[in-house]
Amino acid sequence: MSDGALPGDGTLTQSGLAAAGRGKVLLLACGALAHEIVALKRLNGWDHLDLHCLPAILHNSPEKIPDAVGAAVEKHRDGYDEVFVVYADCGTGGLLAERCEDLGVQMMRGPHCYSFFEGNDAFAAHDDEITAFYLTDFLVRQFDAFVTRPLGLDRHPELRDMYFGNYTKLVYQAQANDPKLDEKAKTCAAFLKLDFELRRTGYGDLETELGAVANP
Repeated sequence: MSDGALPGDGTLTQSGLAAAGRGKVLLLACGALAHEIVALKRLNGWDHLDLHCLPAILHNSPEKIPDAVGAAVEKHRDGYDEVFVVYADCGTGGLLAERCEDLGVQMMRGPHCYSFFEGNDAFAAHDDEITAFYLTDFLVRQFDAFVTRPLGLDRHPELRDMYFGNYTKLVYQAQANDPKLDEKAKTCAAFLKLDFELRRTGYGDLETELGAVANP
């Protein structure tokens, strides 16, 4: 499927997005970033950037990300002048950065997407990050697939305190201005019994770094 017509969020979560096979640079990304990357490609006319997304559900198993990224780089790199990995560390404990260095490819800076959406410098300035639970547009839409069902909260709501007892608030980093998503994010916060904070981040460092890749 061309990245001009994205599949549904459920497909991006479980299967990802196949590269269209066109362009000089391959963006190898998390499926949770597909909407934002496609929007930036359209906005800026970056037709020379092709997009391949790994399943977003890897977000829940970060130990699998380095091998998945490595396999995808090896599979696709001969078809492009360059491969850029659109993952931050994402809970891999530095292993993804080591794998990318071994493969000779560049990757996004930052600890995770919550950081680069807000801007890594701005995110680092928060002193309460450790007690905040973060959601992006994609994760709000896919809250049940990433949080409720995997953690068993739909069947055992009493587990909420075990998983979220040390959190104080849910921070929704909004890439788009969508009142329906705002309301759903508030519902997610209420479900987890957390205070709610809305931050309209836009694309943050994602736009800056992809711009540098597109126009070196």
